[in-house]
Amino acid sequence: MHRHTANFARAGIGFFLCWAVLAMPGLAQQFSGQGTRQTPATRPGSMGPSGVDPFAAFQEDWSSPSLAGSTLNALPPVVGERDNYPDFTREIVEVQWRPGDPIYLYVMLPKQVKHPPGILYLYTYPSETDRFRDQEFCKLLIKNGTAAIGFVSALTSQRYHDRPMKEWFISELEESLATSVHDVQMILNYLASRGDIDMDRIGMFGDGSGGAITILTAAVDARIKVLDLLEPWGDWPDWLAKSVLVPDEERAAYLTPEFLQRVEPLDPLKWLSRLSSRTVRLQLAPYETLTPSSARARLEKAMPANVEMVRYETSKALLRAASSGQFFDWIQVQVRASAGRTTAVLKHQATRRE
Repeated sequence: MHRHTANFARAGIGFFLCWAVLAMPGLAQQFSGQGTRQTPATRPGSMGPSGVDPFAAFQEDWSSPSLAGSTLNALPPVVGERDNYPDFTREIVEVQWRPGDPIYLYVMLPKQVKHPPGILYLYTYPSETDRFRDQEFCKLLIKNGTAAIGFVSALTSQRYHDRPMKEWFISELEESLATSVHDVQMILNYLASRGDIDMDRIGMFGDGSGGAITILTAAVDARIKVLDLLEPWGDWPDWLAKSVLVPDEERAAYLTPEFLQRVEPLDPLKWLSRLSSRTVRLQLAPYETLTPSSARARLEKAMPANVEMVRYETSKALLRAASSGQFFDWIQVQVRASAGRTTAVLKHQATRRE
């Protein structure tokens, strides 16, 4: 076990053991750097027919959640597996737009709905994609007629390889956040190219670091209409100073002005005001210690007035919600209604301008 993963498990055992019930069967890049990165292609068969490297012009700006300053060109997607179940189909698709960093997407489509709305599911660091292989869990994700797309963030699971152990999600926080936020936008581009998902009704569920990535992405990409946030990370100066996920022997390195300056543009706290036109639920577990209470309070205070709050005062309360089979109902119902709601908001804004 990676030493930081072990530290994470010890720190958040109460909260994440509770959350793991959702994945139980039956219950339900190699380089560190700053700013930009350019690397050679490594995917087999990635050279074009004329021997041209598709990543020759690759450049990625880690200082912004937007794709505007980056050059990410996607290779053709590769479908590695198709599964057919009574209620849904599942594809495992390899997508790639960054050298040496293929991403495995789990795409679940309900059979009872054609052109369904879609919801992206991103769990916190560290996490795996095993939950998306569980048939009962997948049934929870599509039961209200929504497509589900699961994946992991950068420097996580199969995306952590070919780099020294001292480099991990937090030590490379700028890279971890920026590349993951860019990934979500590229994944949305891929989903649009499929033609079988309603891109006017897209939501995203984010847990922990996944919640931070969800906020950052939605702030720069209007395609995400509904957000469901469970204990999102943020307020980096305070979070890095106090979170029990950060090893004490490493903490000082993450509190230097240089490190904090690099992650400052990627602090969810700065971007929350952009979510006032979206449908958002914030789920809080105050007993959980990975996010310091002071950082949690600042994130809660910075949320737009339209945000719906749910608070689980004990791990048993979250366990009851997670194991009831209704945990994902909220985002599924909201995203199905999001297209009509967005149209109404736009009409209202147009009327006010007139």
